[in-house]
Amino acid sequence: MEKTNKKILEEIIRVDHAGERGAIKIYEGQLLALKTVKQDESLKEKIELMKEHELEHLEYFEKEIQKRNVKPTRFLPLWDLMGVALGFGTVLMGKKAAMLCTASVEEVIEDHYENQIKKLGNDEINLKSKIEKFKNDEIQHKNIAYESGATNKGFYGAMDKIIKTGSRIAITISEKI
Repeated sequence: MEKTNKKILEEIIRVDHAGERGAIKIYEGQLLALKTVKQDESLKEKIELMKEHELEHLEYFEKEIQKRNVKPTRFLPLWDLMGVALGFGTVLMGKKAAMLCTASVEEVIEDHYENQIKKLGNDEINLKSKIEKFKNDEIQHKNIAYESGATNKGFYGAMDKIIKTGSRIAITISEKI
């Protein structure tokens, strides 16, 4: 396989940095709601565990941003605000909505990471293996969410589509700007 195009590589690092940070902000919003408005210790524990994985992912991409001198997306402040609001709001809607938020986002990220893996050349074997590992973590989060009550039936089907569409829009914007 050929060498990875520099522009593609920068887009991958930028968007993955934004995405992992966004995931943390969603979980922070959910945890804020769980600590102030809704009490669900079991849900809180699951979200804290998933957030720990996302912190590991973000730490990796923070280092890659610096090492490769890639500019983060200019939309980070907006994504932070929207992530916290989405997380907080889904917890207020209940456990099914909170878990659907995770499942919906992770399904988009699973496909996103798979596409990135296909784009990366053999010159980026370490990045490729990290993205593969992170993709597997995201699949695990999705599975935890469904096992914990996430559903996309009825009203939740519309919510699923909205969250997935928003995630895809954020990905497209974050790759470029």
